[in-house]
Amino acid sequence: MIDFDFIDIEIPGFNSEFFVLTVSKLLTKEGYNLGEISVVFCRDDYLLDMNTQYLNHDYYTDIITFDYSDNKIVSGDLFISFDRVKENAIIYAVPTIYELCRVIYHGILHLCGYNDKSEEEKITMRGKENEYLDLFVSRETF
Repeated sequence: MIDFDFIDIEIPGFNSEFFVLTVSKLLTKEGYNLGEISVVFCRDDYLLDMNTQYLNHDYYTDIITFDYSDNKIVSGDLFISFDRVKENAIIYAVPTIYELCRVIYHGILHLCGYNDKSEEEKITMRGKENEYLDLFVSRETF
């Protein structure tokens, strides 16, 4: 089950059914089963407070992932700054909803065990993100 929560924000055109479907497919392709995932959309300041409090990082980020997965059942919390998503969309010259897909898939890939600390891991993670964006999302759709 995937739950979506919005803290003091609205996301125009957000389609929860699309994300439930594509995340489920992503997990299947990675060899995992869907457990309980919570996706919380918030603003920069909210996520900065969490980043500082829980991870001891004093900087803005687009996503923080808390992994509660057990064996092949993927569960966790994704906290996403919609402010960062919008800014990244401008930087990368893509539609905001496309960038939102990338960030959600990024968080799900973390729950599947992918990391992005080293350069090699970042390359692998970006490749996986692009693979699933190409599979599920068309830039022209948005």
